[in-house]
Amino acid sequence: MSRHAITDARPAFSTKFAETEADLRAAQALRYDVFVRELGGGGALVDHEAGLERDRFDPFFEHLLLSDTDTGQVVGVYRLMREDQARAAGQFYSEDEYDLSMLKASGRRMLELGRSCLHRDYRGGAAMYHLWAALAEYIAQHRIEILFGVASFHGTDVDKLAQPLSALHHNHLAPPDLRVRARADHFAAMDRLPVEALDRRAAMLAMPALIKAYLRLGGVVGQGAWIDRAFNTTDICLILDTTRLNPRRSRIYSDAKSR
Repeated sequence: MSRHAITDARPAFSTKFAETEADLRAAQALRYDVFVRELGGGGALVDHEAGLERDRFDPFFEHLLLSDTDTGQVVGVYRLMREDQARAAGQFYSEDEYDLSMLKASGRRMLELGRSCLHRDYRGGAAMYHLWAALAEYIAQHRIEILFGVASFHGTDVDKLAQPLSALHHNHLAPPDLRVRARADHFAAMDRLPVEALDRRAAMLAMPALIKAYLRLGGVVGQGAWIDRAFNTTDICLILDTTRLNPRRSRIYSDAKSR
């Protein structure tokens, strides 16, 4: 091959919110590929025949889609729920797992994030940056003060997750005013190891990329993990106070807010 034939093959991206049933199905199809095929998850409304991961909350969320403009394929998704949408749904999604009463009583503008995923071929590159840039614009537009949502570790054996869970508890536990607590039905203590037994490298290697990204922004975690056997995950609740963003890491949010 001639060296002149070598071109920059990096994909270009576009973002939008789902507007049609086809848009929503594209999001649910990607979620099925990641959460069901890859991670072994399930759920009462998962449609295995059509290859769609869905739940009763989908009609109440806004669904942010990231597409590869060359192929038109949806390669990333996020779903977002404000307080008014949660009232229409009867609750936030996370309330099945965490007691959010202190956040809800704060009087601050809240946004729940969930079902974030990228197609396997687009991880580790610019795709998440574009998804987060669109999210930052939304946060600025709606003057959101607190972001929160559950994030997951694969598997339900918390002893195998002792290093990352303990590191989160000892190093990133939310301050009292933000410290939601996992509900008792599937509660698992996160402080499984004492501080002196922590192996920072092992903990970080076992930490999903999305969780590490939130921590770098200044995210904190609630008290306790919640075991989701239907989805084959161990869930934590991540909280991000936009007034406490890490100033070195929050350029995307700051740029969007100034527009």
